[in-house]
This record gives sequence, structure tokens and C-alpha cells, in this order.
Amino acid sequence: MNILIFIVILLILVLSHEFGHFIVAKKMGMRVDEFSFGFPPKLFGKKIGDTSYNFNLLPLGGYVKIYGENSSDEALKKDGEIKNDPDYNRSFMNKSWYKRLAVLFAGVSMNFIVAWLLLSIGFISGLPSSAEVAPKGTHVRNEVLTVISVVSNSPAQKVGIKTGDKILSLREGDNTLTSAGGFLKPEAVQSFVKDHPSQSINFSLLRGKKNLEVNVTPEKLSGGKIPEVGISMDIIGTLKLPVYTALWQGFKLSGDLLAKTAVGFYSLVANSLVGHGNLSDVAGPIGIIKIVGDAASFGFIYLLSFTALISINLVIINLFPFPALDGGQILFLIIEKIKGSRIKPKVANTLNLAGFSLLIIFMLVVTYHDILKLL
Repeated sequence: MNILIFIVILLILVLSHEFGHFIVAKKMGMRVDEFSFGFPPKLFGKKIGDTSYNFNLLPLGGYVKIYGENSSDEALKKDGEIKNDPDYNRSFMNKSWYKRLAVLFAGVSMNFIVAWLLLSIGFISGLPSSAEVAPKGTHVRNEVLTVISVVSNSPAQKVGIKTGDKILSLREGDNTLTSAGGFLKPEAVQSFVKDHPSQSINFSLLRGKKNLEVNVTPEKLSGGKIPEVGISMDIIGTLKLPVYTALWQGFKLSGDLLAKTAVGFYSLVANSLVGHGNLSDVAGPIGIIKIVGDAASFGFIYLLSFTALISINLVIINLFPFPALDGGQILFLIIEKIKGSRIKPKVANTLNLAGFSLLIIFMLVVTYHDILKLL
């Protein structure tokens, strides 16, 4: 079931991204030869007008093929070599630079719009939100102390506590900490743990609609001076907004997530370049399938929010200035604009092929780490 949900999410995000390229290319007068979900071999498809719409076997992405986008296409030939080509002026490379730039940015723009709409729908339906950061004039309902992050290799992670778990009570021997008709406060839990160092503490949790209990023994974490369980907490409730407010807050949240994701991605790349990168922080297809299952277990709104977060991540990843990604093509276009001439087709094709090969290798390495995490 998790795999099916993952494929549906991927289908939505990939098709929206490629639709951005597709519709803007059409509007700019370019000929679009193919619109495909997944990678070959082809399963089925249909040609309508100039475009062949295909569904391929490997559901790990998708693409739009625009005439003249590849540096080796016939559309690049000049000086009368293709006088009889009726689509010479409909090729990607023979359009003005700003039209090509618009097409390249269209995919990530659609991913941002999808995230915005999903988060807005979440706010309209009732989105989990921190009581501390709720917009002025709004009210968060059904507040409860919730785990918002779990430290890797911490006591909490070892016993299976997950992000999104709601903390109902703590117990150690005859000592009990309860919500007493309201909800627990983060400082109360921290104080209880501090008062019971190296002792097994029973956590009563709510995960989705399921009640469960785990026993956690606090330990000193790396660099820590006192025993901890290794979780971050916040008071989370349901924020439900009218449509016009939901759209504005959805846009603001999308922008905030975009900025924070960009900073996180930059830090990961920077650390990797100096040999300090940690692939445990990166999830591949297998890792995402597991996370999708966890999100779905908490409810549809959590799944909606997670899908929006993936869409935001696609914006950042695709804008990275690396060959074979939209960001790499944008970089090529900027270089061409500055130097006043096109990059040689052989150079562009070689860089794109090398970039694509490195991305495949990286995906295989990440997938290998995903498998190790499951073992």
C-alpha cells in the first residue's frame, strides 16, 4: 500500500513539474514532441497533435521532450542547412533566451504552486500547527505535546519513538506526570526526565489513532552533560482557517519551507565538499516510501503536508546548478548570454551525460543506505 501511495504522490509531483515545462513551451510557440511519466521502456501512449503522451515502465521521474532542446538536434543547424524544416522557428534553441529561461523555470514554479495549494487545502481542512507560531487572530484547537524531531541513535529512536507521536503521560515507578485535563508542557517533560536520570521512564503515546507505551532510559548524548531521551517537543494543535486566509498562510508557509530547505540543502552540499557529508540525512526512493507510510498512518492531512514538503524539495534540487537538472540548463543559458554565443553541442552533451550518470550513481548509493537502515 505504501508503494502505491508513493507512486501516486510521485505521479502528481512529476506530472505537475513536467506540465509546467509543457504548457509554457507551448505558450512560447515551441514544438513539444513528448510528454512522459516514468522512464522507458514505454508501456502505452497516445499522440495528439505534435505531442506523444506516454506512460513508461520505470515510475521514477518523467520528462518533456521539446524540439531543439538537445544540443545535437537538427533544429540547431543554420545557414540554410534546414531550409525545408517547417519547424525551425519552433525549436527550443532558436527561441529568445528569456523564452527558454521561462520554460526552464516553469517546472519548479509548478512544484511551488502545488506545495502552496496542498498546504492551503490543509489549512482549510485543519492543518497541524504549532500554537507558538499560529498567525495572529487565529486559534489552534486540540493542543497536545508532540514530538517534532528525534535525535539519531538516541534512546528515543532506539525504542521506536517517531516524529508526530503525541505525549500523553510519563511514569517512573510511583511517579507520574500527566496532562491533568489539559496538555503536557515541554519543560515539564524535560524536568521529569532530569529528575530520573538513567532510570527507565514509561512514555504513554498516541500515534495516529493508536495508543502505545514505550520504556526509555535517558543517556548522555554526544557532547551532552546530562542524560536525555533525545527528542524535541512542541505544543501542536489543529489550525483551521477560512479560504482567503488559508491561501495567504499557505503561500507564506511554502516560502518559509523553501528558504529553510535551501539552507539545509546548501549545508549538506557544503559539508559533503569538505568530507563531512552524512548520507543518513538523505532519503532515496525506499526511504521515502517508508516515510510516506509513517505520514499516512498519522492521517491524510499529514500525508498532504509531507507531499507539499517533497514538492518544495523538488524545487531546490532541480534548481541546483548541476548538468542534467533544470538548474544546470539555466546555468548554461546564463553562460551563453554572457559570452554571446552558444556552448558547443559536444561540450553540453558531454556535461549533461556526465551529470546524469553521477545522479544515477548518487541515487544508487542513497538507495543502498536506505536498505541498510531497514536491516
